[in-house]
Amino acid sequence: VITQAYDAIPPEEPGVYGELFVNTDQATRVAGNRKNWNSTKELLLYVAHGMDHLSGADDHSEKDYRTMRRRELKWIREWFEQNGKGCNAVLGISGGKDSSVVAALCVEALGADRVIGVMMPCGVQKDISDSIRVCEYLGIKNYTINIEGAVNATLKQMEDAGIEISNQTKINMPPRIRMTVLYALSQSLNGRVANTCNLSEDWVGYSTRYGDSVGAFSPMSNLTVTEVKQIGHILGVPKDLVEKTPIDGLCGKSDEEIPYGTGNSPLQRIAAAEN
Repeated sequence: VITQAYDAIPPEEPGVYGELFVNTDQATRVAGNRKNWNSTKELLLYVAHGMDHLSGADDHSEKDYRTMRRRELKWIREWFEQNGKGCNAVLGISGGKDSSVVAALCVEALGADRVIGVMMPCGVQKDISDSIRVCEYLGIKNYTINIEGAVNATLKQMEDAGIEISNQTKINMPPRIRMTVLYALSQSLNGRVANTCNLSEDWVGYSTRYGDSVGAFSPMSNLTVTEVKQIGHILGVPKDLVEKTPIDGLCGKSDEEIPYGTGNSPLQRIAAAEN
């Protein structure tokens, strides 16, 4: 059994402490029955569940979520006033919850005429109809730039140079080329690139460095997955897009299959508590 003390977070009074007990023996036994799992991951889940109960980090009311929405809108407006007055928000539209909610926030904060969506399939994207639907629903100008040619050409040049290309290189190259495309369009269209990552993803490192992890401004960097979804509903983003099972677009796995998870796993509550 391990014990952990933590500083209180609202609504608890300052100075209140809690203790978290985790049964390591049980975690080891349970982990042995899970496929592609280990006791470290199981322990993290135990800690996450415990922190959730102790901190109440995810106990938000609808009023709280509406307050978060107003806070994000105010922040976006102020950021553009200081860092790009009159500029456009440029962001990649994948058809998932994160890019849909960021696009909706930018539209409400700046107006649809100042938001530009970019769809960047690598070859054929099976769910690109969702990306198109987001742009049409929000009424924003949009472009489609297929990055398959750029990805393949770069890999071919590496092969011709005699480089043995790793699987990680193949996985992470598309998001990095997508970010190159976004910055190219941004510079040509008087824009500022939006980062669409959320706190849960950032906290566990679920992003590609110099790919989807960057941007000129990051509206959701302090929002967990649960908070993103709730704000998406308040903004009126189509429910099926907000609740859509996320696919990473890299190795073909959903968030729930990625080590340590970022979807509805309790880890996002630890992120909220740490934040």
